[in-house]
Amino acid sequence: MSEEPARVRPTSVRWWVRLLDPTRAVDVVTDQLAPAWRRVSEGESRLAVSIGVVAAIGLEASLPDRVAHGQRWATAVVAVLLLAGILSANPRRLNRRSPALRAATLLLVALLSAGNMASGGRLIIDLVNAEGIRDSGKLLVTGASIWLTNVIVFALWYWEFDRGGPVARAIAPRPHPDFLFPQMVSPEIAPPDWKPGFTDYFYTSFTNATAFSPTDVMPLTHWAKLTMLVQSAMSLMLAALVIARAVNILR
Repeated sequence: MSEEPARVRPTSVRWWVRLLDPTRAVDVVTDQLAPAWRRVSEGESRLAVSIGVVAAIGLEASLPDRVAHGQRWATAVVAVLLLAGILSANPRRLNRRSPALRAATLLLVALLSAGNMASGGRLIIDLVNAEGIRDSGKLLVTGASIWLTNVIVFALWYWEFDRGGPVARAIAPRPHPDFLFPQMVSPEIAPPDWKPGFTDYFYTSFTNATAFSPTDVMPLTHWAKLTMLVQSAMSLMLAALVIARAVNILR
């Protein structure tokens, strides 16, 4: 009979400790025969997620004054400073346990989310009142920028909270995922060292925003389902209003 994988028994900790240090209070699988996503493995590269954050900052900074006002530059400056601090502290791989770095990352994502929600809210108010941008091409570009930023932001939230985030997934992986990827169900279709990275979460966010429902990646926990629900509702509302207004302008 095969031996059971060695595990570290969880301990009870406060919610804010778990938020800033998700490596606490988890079952750690040390069996090297287990799939990579279930055992301790090398940390994820920062390259893909850094590109995503830079793209989100650039998209928010490029929005017209009508929807972004002066907030876009303040958001961009603070976001760049936070990203620079995070990269200087841990520039290559996400394998360093640090509540301070996680707090900075969560603050960065929250800042991008708040800025994009503010811009999206102003655009929706203008669309409902038939005001604001009257050039159909500019309106479509503005709506697409807010929509794509929304995709990136939700990808960051999924990436940051699935099984405790990238560091927790590397050094203290939880056996029960928040998102079920096809490679988890059918490990034979993926390389032995496969585990989800930011690109996988970006794809999940993009397909949820276009199909308005999960596609091949299924949310399993309450927070994952509710977050995907909110993203689908926001994407549907924004796309419907922008396209309807653009068509009306063309007429």
